[in-house]
Amino acid sequence: MSFNIEIIKDKVLSENYFVLRNITYDLTRKDGEIVRHKREVYDRGNGATILLYNPQKKTVVLVRQFRVATWVNGNADGRLIETCAGLLDDDEPEACIRKEAVEETGYQVDDVRKVFELYMSPGGVTELVHFFVAEYHDNLRANAGGGVEDEDIDVLEMPFERALAMVKSGEIRDGKAVILLQYLQNAGLMD
Repeated sequence: MSFNIEIIKDKVLSENYFVLRNITYDLTRKDGEIVRHKREVYDRGNGATILLYNPQKKTVVLVRQFRVATWVNGNADGRLIETCAGLLDDDEPEACIRKEAVEETGYQVDDVRKVFELYMSPGGVTELVHFFVAEYHDNLRANAGGGVEDEDIDVLEMPFERALAMVKSGEIRDGKAVILLQYLQNAGLMD
């Protein structure tokens, strides 16, 4: 069953970097009652993320970079340990994540596998994130990584068990990273 939605107002508030809109709509509930909602919706486009793993070495590759939104929200130095990720722009998800992997981690991965796609903050952000995993090996290293242009990214190769411990201790708080690390564990890919 789909809800009956009537848009009352759709106003663009900002088109600075992404698009922030103020939307007022009437929602007809299952019982027939009409409820008016006013929401701000942030459209930043869709994205892709990947976790690189090496089952022989029992390691994963993560990245660390400054994220101003986390700094504003109490992350003391603003740096966050994450999975490699990027916006799709005009690329297909797999093409995007292959490009991001080389730029951010330095690894030219061969066989990427899509595991799912998720809305990460559906209460106000339109973004749909495509999640991938891929095996990496030392011979796939194309460059040092670290990002492009205005990015300043640290590449972190670490034991898988250490990454899981960092989730438990709160050192890794990026939702994408937590989800993909747990996926690797649950799928038995690091056994």
